[in-house]
Amino acid sequence: MAKNTEVVVIGGGYAGVMAANRLTRRDGVSVTLVNPRPCFVHRIRLHQLVGGTGGAVVDYREVLGEGVRLVVDTVTRIDAAGRRLALASGGAVGYDYLIYAAGSASAVPRVPGAAEFAHPLASLEDAQRLRPVLEAAPATAAVTVVGAGPTGIETAAELAQTGRAVTLVCGGTLGPYLHPRGRRSVAGRLAGLGVRVLDGPGTKVTAVTRDAVRLGDGRAPASEVTVWTAGFGVPDLAARSGLSTDAVGRLLTDETLTSVDDVRIVAAGDSAAPSDLPLRMSCQAAMPLGARAADTVLSRIAGERPSPLRSVFGAQCISLGRSDGIFQFANRSDVAVWFTIDGRPGAKLKEIVCKGVLGHLAGEAATPGSYALHRIPGGVKRRQLLLEAGRRAAPAAAAPGRGGHAPEGGS
Repeated sequence: MAKNTEVVVIGGGYAGVMAANRLTRRDGVSVTLVNPRPCFVHRIRLHQLVGGTGGAVVDYREVLGEGVRLVVDTVTRIDAAGRRLALASGGAVGYDYLIYAAGSASAVPRVPGAAEFAHPLASLEDAQRLRPVLEAAPATAAVTVVGAGPTGIETAAELAQTGRAVTLVCGGTLGPYLHPRGRRSVAGRLAGLGVRVLDGPGTKVTAVTRDAVRLGDGRAPASEVTVWTAGFGVPDLAARSGLSTDAVGRLLTDETLTSVDDVRIVAAGDSAAPSDLPLRMSCQAAMPLGARAADTVLSRIAGERPSPLRSVFGAQCISLGRSDGIFQFANRSDVAVWFTIDGRPGAKLKEIVCKGVLGHLAGEAATPGSYALHRIPGGVKRRQLLLEAGRRAAPAAAAPGRGGHAPEGGS
């Protein structure tokens, strides 16, 4: 009788659920998903949870395949040599192959006072702690959102639409990913909602106090509730387990998402750094990475050579309250182009995307192997150019002078 292959997935977010579902396509493979929560968190709706305009929690029965065993626990250490995971509950789980999809979380802010007086918004628990704080604050309370990426913009718009007096502190450029045309559209909609946008030089936060946010140019806008959306970090599980990571803590892999340390460990999602050139943190990247990671494991089980990843992006969509939004198109190299869909059509497209994400996961759960967006041609040429540029730059950066040498590179 052939031996059953045990595959464990760490993390039940977009990448982890996609990978777990896809793995069930092969007979003789047992799949276990380890996640600290008993429910799926639809992170791209967290701003709605905070604003009281929607939920962000989904029952795993809606998105996780019946053939996947869910273990609600936290992995505290990966024993790569013994192929075992230590759990916070005191138990352990063994594996033949491991998919590391630990996701991302709020970065610990280094700005004085931020850890004490600002409220992060990167996880379900963050949102659940922030919502009662907002509910307890007077309707006229000044609310400051720090960070002008999608989360910051969406949170500012959502709260402003409920009647809150909101200031958005950009720390630089509003929506840095956006094309200038799209940026103007977003700025106009935020102004229409009454959001005070502080952008440009001098808007980096230097300190947070109980009742204000201090900026580099000396201004100190009042803030009774400060929401911190600037920056993300990843769990330090890989680093604590002795695995190679990048400077942020993402697991270092080759282009097949296989760990540079162990051929039986594959990474996906926000916590993966393929060739030390990680993709943009987003569900748009996470699900294809999850599918690719599963395909890599299945190829290795079958004794086949895994295929390299394709990094194809098409757009970035941002909600601007419940009735407006923007769909910013991009080329396949993930560079924003002039074309956008704004207003109510933009909001409808964003809602289609939010529902479509769950649809992709549920579809893979029902028919493992049906997801195919990670196989779309494109993005490879630019990625190869970036990788080659990085290889050429590495020796120069590493060499201290004449006679210096660069560290050996991985495959």
